[in-house]
Amino acid sequence: MHSTTLPLLSLALVACAHAGPVRVTAEFPTSALNAPFSGRVVAYFTQGTDEPRFGPNWFRPEPCFSAMFKNVKPSQWVTLDDSNTVGYPGLPSTIKPGQYKLQVVFDRNLGGRSIGASPGNLYSEPVAVTVDSEHGLDARIVCKQVITEPKFVDTAQVKEVRLKSKLLSAFYHRDTFLTAAVALPEDALKDPKRKFPIYYDVPGFGGNHMMLSGAQQVRSTVRDGVPFITVVLNPDCPTGHSVFADSANNGPWGAAVTTELIPEIEHRFPAVGTTETRFVGGHSSGGWSSLWLQVTYPNVFGGCWSTSPDPIDFRDFQQFNMYDPRQNFFTDPTGNLRPVARQGTKAFLYVKPFFEMEEPIRGEQMGSFEAVFGPRGKDGEIIRTFNRKTGSVNPVAFDSWKKYDIGLKLRTQWTKLSPQLAGKIHVYTGDIDTFYLEGAVKLVKADMAKLGANATFEIVPGDHFTMMTPKLRTRINHEMAMAARKAWPVKN
Repeated sequence: MHSTTLPLLSLALVACAHAGPVRVTAEFPTSALNAPFSGRVVAYFTQGTDEPRFGPNWFRPEPCFSAMFKNVKPSQWVTLDDSNTVGYPGLPSTIKPGQYKLQVVFDRNLGGRSIGASPGNLYSEPVAVTVDSEHGLDARIVCKQVITEPKFVDTAQVKEVRLKSKLLSAFYHRDTFLTAAVALPEDALKDPKRKFPIYYDVPGFGGNHMMLSGAQQVRSTVRDGVPFITVVLNPDCPTGHSVFADSANNGPWGAAVTTELIPEIEHRFPAVGTTETRFVGGHSSGGWSSLWLQVTYPNVFGGCWSTSPDPIDFRDFQQFNMYDPRQNFFTDPTGNLRPVARQGTKAFLYVKPFFEMEEPIRGEQMGSFEAVFGPRGKDGEIIRTFNRKTGSVNPVAFDSWKKYDIGLKLRTQWTKLSPQLAGKIHVYTGDIDTFYLEGAVKLVKADMAKLGANATFEIVPGDHFTMMTPKLRTRINHEMAMAARKAWPVKN
């Protein structure tokens, strides 16, 4: 799930007061793309100050609609209206009358996660428009701008690694790169011959390695007195977060990071390079990813520290039992809307409108789950697990999810896996997680206790964003440092 701080406010859904017809017509010049365009065209609206193309804001979603087009030539106009779009909070004509900023993006889908920030996409400057209660809106927008690849700024301590992946390039049929930021401890700058344990960090949904661009110092390069090389991975993929799992829709991300990127990083930088000195961790979607990597590649990683992971047991997928065909993802057994987020004990975000918010675009959270865990159709499209109108689950699609059910794998294969995993798993989750993620951890904790497994699953005070207290951070640093000292007992 998302890794940014939750605003302390209620969800403000846009009211569906009907205006007149809303129509957005857009084009792009040859200076932006001198070739035909095929793909999704998105119209974003905001009443805020930011560029709307950087949405959606999960907690304050605003109007957005899109349509698919084929072989659109430069300077050829395309029209988005009620006849051809999907949108949030509904068709374009349901947008609440008022003053907005409008921005249009032609999505070429060349590899970036967020449509509004994906390199190669064409976009317009934000334009002030009025959606009139009687006349609606008829806007003509020219997309002259092209999103460029963000430039990583290396420093003495932090370096970017950018590696063309043979595995992912073959899957996507285009050059596809694995990227990461490598932060060296100061001791590595002083003594180039010295070797260090290494920690791979997987960011949560929406995060990537660019967070270390230009960084002069990185706190996590020293843990309880032990210097580490810290690597921040980039999990972004066109459908959302890769979670570094091999996937029918996303390709072999797990194989790519373990057989291509990690060997390259540890060749370039002074890592010890052994399983016992190689660790992985992350929060939220990064928490799920790190636990998946540890369980799936037990001979690659010597320890995992996962915090607030996305659902690790599909018997409790944010309170929904994926194995119960009688349940509905949109409503609970009493017929009330099923929540997906809460503030304290009060629900404020619900599954159905959350799906509706994602419908016009790609690369968002629920669609990301379907892309990673679900099957791929003969047409190359993701087979949806959840019916967008009824909330029912497609049992054929869910069959593909089962191999990604970490809890199922641990409780059914622990006898086989324990020689490689015993003592390596550490999972911590808040007791009132914002996204209802603690339920799955409790199930796995109980299963592991019954098996007498040497694995840590703990419920700690706090929500998704407050559970990582200084005390817990200190504990994790100590645990990782102890594991590193045991495997690499040199003077630190």
